[in-house]
Amino acid sequence: MSALVIGGGGEGIGRAISRAFAAAGAAVAVADVDPDRAHDAVHELTESGARAVPLVGDVRSRSDLDGFVTRTVGEFGRLDTLVTVVGGQVAFVPAVRLHEMGDEDWDLAYEMNLRYVVRAAQAAIRAFLSQGGGGSIVSVGSVAGVMAAPMQAGYGAAKAGLASLAKTVAAEYAGDGIRMNVVACGAIATAAANSARRTARVPEIPMGRIGVPDDAAAAAVYLASPLASYMTGQSLVVDGGVTVRGPFPT
Repeated sequence: MSALVIGGGGEGIGRAISRAFAAAGAAVAVADVDPDRAHDAVHELTESGARAVPLVGDVRSRSDLDGFVTRTVGEFGRLDTLVTVVGGQVAFVPAVRLHEMGDEDWDLAYEMNLRYVVRAAQAAIRAFLSQGGGGSIVSVGSVAGVMAAPMQAGYGAAKAGLASLAKTVAAEYAGDGIRMNVVACGAIATAAANSARRTARVPEIPMGRIGVPDDAAAAAVYLASPLASYMTGQSLVVDGGVTVRGPFPT
């Protein structure tokens, strides 16, 4: 099995997902905009005995995204799984109320959370079909796509669109053996997330802790695996219980 972990593959959730797929026996193409991160992740994977290659490019570039898929197929002979990871709002644009959000910030939130996923999915689907069908797409989403996203309207809207995209891909390509699912994450401790804000959120989480990248990685590997072969178009929520918390204290 080969997997392309695209966008952020060298650190945080992306690094954990790359590691988890390698541990499951996959050959992994690690894509990142930062060459050092990509090469460092690949060094770790190859040291553990996995087969891995670094890919460097910008997810805002269609040609770079197409190149990621082409190079993965060239290195490993085929592509079995695409994982899209990069996303967020506060990592790219300010957290403000809707009326304060400018067009450029809204467009960037959309670009970094949904448009690149569409382009990557198109490239992966073409590869899957050229191989005779079959393949899996797993996208890292957010509970912001199923709940309100105060101060992060662009992010929430894009993640809601991601969940809809997965359903559409599922409906259009199920007959070709192609699946798409979303890991809808709650608060996950990464270097890109604000640590003070994360700590303040702990009382809101029924399980009493912030998630770690390995929590998201385990879900991603599951959704790509034969264990989830009858799942498509779904959002698997990994949030410590936030979205099922009642309106009253327990």
